[in-house]
Amino acid sequence: MTDHTQKLTLLVATNNAGKVREYETLLAGLPVTLVTPALAGIQMDVDENGATFEENALIKARAFGEASGLTTLADDSGLEVDALGGAPGIRSARYAGEPATDADRYNRLLGALRDVLAGERTARFRCVIAIVLPDGRSFTFPGKCEGVIGEEPRGSHGFGYDPVFYMPALGLTMAEISPEVKDRVSHRGRAAMRMRPFLRELVGKLQG
Repeated sequence: MTDHTQKLTLLVATNNAGKVREYETLLAGLPVTLVTPALAGIQMDVDENGATFEENALIKARAFGEASGLTTLADDSGLEVDALGGAPGIRSARYAGEPATDADRYNRLLGALRDVLAGERTARFRCVIAIVLPDGRSFTFPGKCEGVIGEEPRGSHGFGYDPVFYMPALGLTMAEISPEVKDRVSHRGRAAMRMRPFLRELVGKLQG
């Protein structure tokens, strides 16, 4: 599980290139080597049939961990819109059916909110990161980011619903802020900040 430089090999259980890039930045400076399922020679689809973000993150992390034998990181994240009763929630990635683009998903969302007043468009991104160790132990780290849904997409950074998720404190959508700022304020960034001390401690134990 470690290499000659005493780094932790950490499988990031996603094929989403945007997520991988974010984790490369979010975990920068830690003694970990990130590998993707493709690099590990793993091709599998996991039925994320949990009822919460935490359950889905654990389902995915356990499946990829068992397949690889590596310490595995997986997350589940999504957008909760108050005017829609918390939807799309855990179905955020499937909100516009399959196959669908990011634009398909956020345009469907904008359509669903067409008659909702600005003051009633509150929403939040949620993320739960799960870490599963080769011995089966699991740990979770939650993060969230509050905002509102704008009336049109803005910005070219990020992915998913970022162009329509407006943060009043910054006066910008998630897709308009720099990656550096996003790492500090996003739901995934906040979950990763909670996870970093755990990973550092884990590597310390491996080095013994």
